[in-house]
Amino acid sequence: MVVIPAGRARSNHAEVARSLGTAIIAGRYPAGARLPGDGELLAAFGVSRPVLRESVKTLAAKGLLTTKARVGTVVRERAAWNMFDADVLAWHLEAGIDRRFLRDLAEIRLAVEPAAAALAAERRGPDDLAALEAGLARMRREASDSAGFAEGDLALHVAIAVASGNPFMRSIGGVIEVALRASFQLSAPVEAAEREATLAAHAAIVAAIADRDPAGAAEAVRRVIHNGLRRHGAAA
Repeated sequence: MVVIPAGRARSNHAEVARSLGTAIIAGRYPAGARLPGDGELLAAFGVSRPVLRESVKTLAAKGLLTTKARVGTVVRERAAWNMFDADVLAWHLEAGIDRRFLRDLAEIRLAVEPAAAALAAERRGPDDLAALEAGLARMRREASDSAGFAEGDLALHVAIAVASGNPFMRSIGGVIEVALRASFQLSAPVEAAEREATLAAHAAIVAAIADRDPAGAAEAVRRVIHNGLRRHGAAA
């Protein structure tokens, strides 16, 4: 289990929502459990009742909570959570990434990114190629275990979604961006041979898109995702 701290919340309401959301995701309040009463939560967080009420509304909108008459505020099952919500993803990172989370993330990437790469190969323009090459260039010049390497990797994958020309694919890329960054950092190819293989695999994506080879681009992305899973030990 790896914990990646989130940034500070911007308001009392956001801070309370973050604290409760992280606690729910970490399992301190399991599915079906009731949250403590308002009095206990107000004392614990030192906020007003309207702030607490707004925090609960936020968590309910994200699928984590439901309010039932004569029962109280209850934690919903994980299947009800909005996993495309940027806050929910960030709270997962703060609560701690496990292999299940990484496999789930890889599965949605495999469902979307190869198709995005295939479209990118058909639709890419000069600016798209420049963005892909810039991401690859940053990976090449940065140490494998550095934040810069992860940012270059992320930039390349975001550029694929943009080059696809499909706004839905770009939106999916945006909401999982924070989780992808964490995944890249956890699966950094630290050995020299692994680094070269990783760079070559990403270069193959760029080359296939540049050559307008949809099938090749899709397969190159699949290889990258599967290799990342293998490196951080989450492969099935």
